[in-house]
Amino acid sequence: MIEGVSPHTGQEVTVGMIGLGCAKNLVDGEVMLGHLQKEGVRITADATAADVVVVNTCGFIIDAKRESIDAILEVAEAKNRGDVKRLVVAGCMVQAYADELRREVPEIDAFVGLDQLDSIVEAVRGEIDGRLPDQRGAVRLYDHSQPRLLSTGAFAYLKVAEGCNNPCSFCHIPAMRGGYRSRPMGDLVAEARQLEVGGVKEIVLIAQDTTRYGEDLGLGSTGLRQLVGALLEETSIPWIRFLYAYPATLDEEIFDLMASSDRFLSYLDIPLQHASRAVLKGMKRGGDARSYAAMIERARTRVKDLAVRTTFIVGFPGEGDAEYEELETFVRKVEFDHLGVFTYSWQEENPGSELGDPVPEEVKKTRLARLMEVQQPIALAWNQDLVGRTLPAIVEGPLKEMELLTAARLARQAPEIDGRLLINDGAADAGSLVEVEITEAHPYDVVGRMVRTLSTSEAPLGLPVRN
Repeated sequence: MIEGVSPHTGQEVTVGMIGLGCAKNLVDGEVMLGHLQKEGVRITADATAADVVVVNTCGFIIDAKRESIDAILEVAEAKNRGDVKRLVVAGCMVQAYADELRREVPEIDAFVGLDQLDSIVEAVRGEIDGRLPDQRGAVRLYDHSQPRLLSTGAFAYLKVAEGCNNPCSFCHIPAMRGGYRSRPMGDLVAEARQLEVGGVKEIVLIAQDTTRYGEDLGLGSTGLRQLVGALLEETSIPWIRFLYAYPATLDEEIFDLMASSDRFLSYLDIPLQHASRAVLKGMKRGGDARSYAAMIERARTRVKDLAVRTTFIVGFPGEGDAEYEELETFVRKVEFDHLGVFTYSWQEENPGSELGDPVPEEVKKTRLARLMEVQQPIALAWNQDLVGRTLPAIVEGPLKEMELLTAARLARQAPEIDGRLLINDGAADAGSLVEVEITEAHPYDVVGRMVRTLSTSEAPLGLPVRN
């Protein structure tokens, strides 16, 4: 659920949003909420208390689509009981399946496509009922002038581009979100400044292929590096990181910038998807275990304390025992700091759907469990190296599962996808930057005691921290 309560009370309707899917989709949800807030619509974090519920869907893989459908059907049932007045569906599934959704779920009152985020107000008010969005790939870009209601606290995602040009055979995102299109650099700097004024301490640059940023603007392969440089120069945001590096578009000179700036965090998220050349060929991706290992070694040589995260897909067509073993050997050799594993999700919409789905589900699940088992001692060893060190961290707030502990993150821990720092001695307000001594290590999380809150008169990260 995306949280936020509008101070305006000009409209009697109360809206709740169920946000699903990736960080890019979350930004879309925040933009829609921003439009609603601007128009005085009351917003609640509790969908059961809402007159209108917006389901912001994800259509990437089967499980994500199933989760989205379940959420839609749950709200539809609530509408039939009279608990909800209107049901609005937005997001990637609308872009691809609006016709089917209208036929199968007549309780849906309105649809909002990826190019129509600003029509959310009309959808909530019942002014576009029955209208279907264009279900071709999206073409629009939002800009910093669009209102946005943040849902993430001390950090914010900054979406630098939309769409994708990569031909990956397991992904139909380009068909939904369209071709790659970068936002102008000045527009991104302007939004970053707005986020800074709003108290954001960390910005996370995202796109479907973040390392391709600026290629379509004539910046060649250096666009992301130029953008990070501009953000470092023109804002005082303490932490800047980027996610979703694509191996073929990664400008390795960016690591020199990373090594020279404490504010540009020593963190690389590079979803490699596999290590076997045979499997990667079927995925329509370049590279192999040798080239990937060399690339990561070069990055670690250039950047001290670089944390490296990747994700893999197991069970892709053509992955036999030998190909899986090659992947497992690669994971042992490279020793990633953070690792995510997914099972292959066949969909008829995927460009590679003709490859079928020959690997049995049980085999996929077994390989996923095995790979995560291999990763656990590796991750634990990385975390054990932190014990005794005093490091900067950003406070997220009381741990929901146990309020006596405070949740925080180190620079090596990206929000929502990596482990956490659990502070069991000392406390600070959410959004504070603090120094913490690491006292315990676990495979995913670390534990520490707070040494001090970093004051605005100090510059441990290169620039003062704004309260």
